[in-house]
Amino acid sequence: MYTVTLGEFAALAAASILVGFSKTAVSGANTVSLAIFAAVLPARESTGVLLPLLIVGDVLAVRTYRRHAHWGTLWRLFPAVAAGVVVGTVFLLWAGDAAVRTSIGAILLLMAGVTLWRRRTAARADTSAVPAAPVVPTAPDTDGAGARLKAGSYGVLGGFTTMVANAGGPVMSLYLLSAGFRKLGFLGTSAWFFLIVNVAKVPFSVGLGLIDGRSLLLDALLALFVVPGAFIGKACVDRINQKLFERLVIAATVLGGLQLLLR
Repeated sequence: MYTVTLGEFAALAAASILVGFSKTAVSGANTVSLAIFAAVLPARESTGVLLPLLIVGDVLAVRTYRRHAHWGTLWRLFPAVAAGVVVGTVFLLWAGDAAVRTSIGAILLLMAGVTLWRRRTAARADTSAVPAAPVVPTAPDTDGAGARLKAGSYGVLGGFTTMVANAGGPVMSLYLLSAGFRKLGFLGTSAWFFLIVNVAKVPFSVGLGLIDGRSLLLDALLALFVVPGAFIGKACVDRINQKLFERLVIAATVLGGLQLLLR
């Protein structure tokens, strides 16, 4: 097993609770978990330890929100994500810990900045427009050439970041928010997305030597903390309103990106 102190194991256990919480409540909060794992363990190897824990959380999230997925969005994303995973695998063949941390941190901050800019621009457009009858959206905005281009760009980035550092959550969270997903549709779509993608990543991670016997032994202990985290998230999600939910996702993305970039 990896040699860790009692304090380091406690930090990994707290991060594992946060993995479960992020899967059933605030998806972007998972960036804090990956930052903790990268701080306690070697950054590159930490991705192999974290992946099975994420899959445990994904299974729990799918059990909770499986009926709320938007499958049209998922099928549109998967080809671009697959391309991003391949690029990320090639990157990991030569990248060291510093390159992994710096690249992922920069991408997370960039995506958070783009999302904030888009939201501010949209808010200004709404305040300057002539008032009209309110329109209640019936489905996320995932149709049209612009939407397909956005899905492709976010998909490649999501595939790359999830392969390199299990950091695809913030990228995909920002995409789902920008597409207009409400809370349950957001959680259901992301739950199925990451279960499928994370399971598909396992052979790549094994081939790169990121998952082995000692990483799985540590996972067996830490998985015990993922389950209560998921139940805490499920208990909290109904009490979080949509605006606060979106702010928490973006704030967690910025925090995780800064931790990776400045370490």
